[in-house]
Amino acid sequence: MRAPYRIGVDVGGTFTDVVCIGADGETLLVKAATTPHDQSEGVLDGLRLLATTLHLTLAELLEVTERLVHGTTVATNALLERRTARVALLTTEGHRDIIEMREGLKPERYDLRLPTPAPLVPRHLRLPLRERIRADGSTEIPLDQTSLQTAIAALRDAEVDAVAICLLHAWRDPRHETQAAAAIQAALPDAYVTRSADVLPQIKEYERFSTTVVNAAVGPIVARYLGRLQQRLDAAGFHGPLFVILSHGGVAPVEEAQRLAAGTALSGPAGGVAAALALARAGLGDNLVTFDVGGTSTDVALVANGEAALGKGREVGGQRIALESLDIVTLGAGGGSLAFVDSGGMLRVGPRSAGAVPGPACYGAGGTEPAVTDANLLLGYLDPDRFLGGQRRLDIAAAEAAVGRLAAKLGMDPMECAAGIHQLANVAMAEGIRVATVRRGVDPRNFTLLAFGGAAGLHASAVARDLGMKRVAVPLLAAGLSAWGMLQTDLRYEVSQSLADASGLPAEESVRSFFAALDQKARARMARWMTGTPELRRSADMRYGEQVFEIAVPLDGVDWDKPGLPARIAEAFHARHEALFTYALRGEEVVLVTARVAAVGKLPPRPAPPREMRGVSAPMGLRRARIGGAFAEIPVWSFSDLAPDQRVEGPAIVESDTTTVLLLPGDFATLDRRGWLEVGVG
Repeated sequence: MRAPYRIGVDVGGTFTDVVCIGADGETLLVKAATTPHDQSEGVLDGLRLLATTLHLTLAELLEVTERLVHGTTVATNALLERRTARVALLTTEGHRDIIEMREGLKPERYDLRLPTPAPLVPRHLRLPLRERIRADGSTEIPLDQTSLQTAIAALRDAEVDAVAICLLHAWRDPRHETQAAAAIQAALPDAYVTRSADVLPQIKEYERFSTTVVNAAVGPIVARYLGRLQQRLDAAGFHGPLFVILSHGGVAPVEEAQRLAAGTALSGPAGGVAAALALARAGLGDNLVTFDVGGTSTDVALVANGEAALGKGREVGGQRIALESLDIVTLGAGGGSLAFVDSGGMLRVGPRSAGAVPGPACYGAGGTEPAVTDANLLLGYLDPDRFLGGQRRLDIAAAEAAVGRLAAKLGMDPMECAAGIHQLANVAMAEGIRVATVRRGVDPRNFTLLAFGGAAGLHASAVARDLGMKRVAVPLLAAGLSAWGMLQTDLRYEVSQSLADASGLPAEESVRSFFAALDQKARARMARWMTGTPELRRSADMRYGEQVFEIAVPLDGVDWDKPGLPARIAEAFHARHEALFTYALRGEEVVLVTARVAAVGKLPPRPAPPREMRGVSAPMGLRRARIGGAFAEIPVWSFSDLAPDQRVEGPAIVESDTTTVLLLPGDFATLDRRGWLEVGVG
């Protein structure tokens, strides 16, 4: 019997990364092409490639795999491409336009031409029910069965795939939603039915409505995909648990991801943040800016004091998802981002991407438009013969032709055009980091730029320079770090509930009993997933009495046993408000709006073994690359050839089979034995 493996799979826009950790901690990364028409095919391709690399059959590999964790972009792609299920909305009579009215605010308030975001449910499929639960939980109008049957008949005639049930004040009492859901499931057994009381039992009607509608819109797609993947894995010989990483950074069984499909909207990027937290614990540092550059996008997040921020109110494809999620900023700039000439004759890069099919022109798969990867190849930053460890040879002639056609439109030299593409990508990436840091009151100069993803190493030094950052870290497993991070996180279940009386802090016993009920619910769900006792983490959404928006307040440091609990919760809010906004109003009323409990089930990680490093005095060779506006022969070093005390001066290139790091003049780099390249930015 072979030692067991743990496998993480991250489906990106261009590649599907598969990371395997053995019982001894040794880690292996392989990459397969993503298959957009059915991501499960790319997942199985990656697993077959991994098995071959380990000199096993696929069945032999899966037989000894004790855990498989998956990050998927199925929900994200469905929302971005507007290829969601045909969904209907059942709501209280007179309130069907909440999802179109939104909050009455525009993201760009002075843009008079800004189009209204199209709702996921057309108006004729927003069906009214005659019923009314008041905010105090009392029944004003019982659920009218005639209106319910009329709505069911309309659903049947419209042949909908999914139904979102969002009734007024269902966060307070969900009995009408429960009755409606039971009737719909009986009449339409194949429909995906989701209730707002199951998805987001909180006040703020637009956020609750929108999140539930998103869950219904992507639910059938995510459920079918994960079901198909589970079946294929079962048929291939996998009998262990399949987990899915959710937007909050924890993992959950497939059944939970199918139920709360909207929670997978940031599934892949969450793995990168989980990896950053693991590296912070390993000694990289407590203050990190994650810089995840893939084929389609760049994802940026902040780790401050060893913790990643959770937030609410994320928007994907113009749709609000108010579930707890890691605070990740995504921008359309990656290795596959396409360069073009806009209507004003200016060179632009992204957000449109070459994706996995056909990919950049240099992939030789039919792409004809120039991508950032094509520019990096022509500038000499990539070795056409060693891409992905030699698995794929890059086509320089195709890249030259693609960039040349664009350069001709601009009246530029092709190499100047390639340099412009590279520089524009750097500018877009730096601006994304400013959004995640400077615009939120954080000085990035005090942080380390953690660069990972297939293309981050080629841009990290220039981006850090632009931001005034002095330290960059590039993990040896940078090209597959998100998949690795999925194996470093834990089971997590989030439960929340708004309080019935949001007019201050409840009495002491009311606070205790309210949180105790949430604790019990969280423990009960976690008991279905694991044995043992989960760790419970409490928090609350709170505000001052006259404020409109709440802030999230961690309550783990609050003593729950001694008398005076409401006062300690209020002080935790004051301290958090002061940390975020530099002031606290201790004489003002404090309101606890929503209570939250997260149950965390620990999945023990496997420590990586100490890395043996040879240390050589000479680089592998020289490569002609463009540095500082001119081409020059610069040294190329191998990751595995460096010793911990060896210093590489820029300009230089440091590369492995999956990662390439560009050092600019004035930079220097050393390899940390714990598994990352330290870059000092000149």
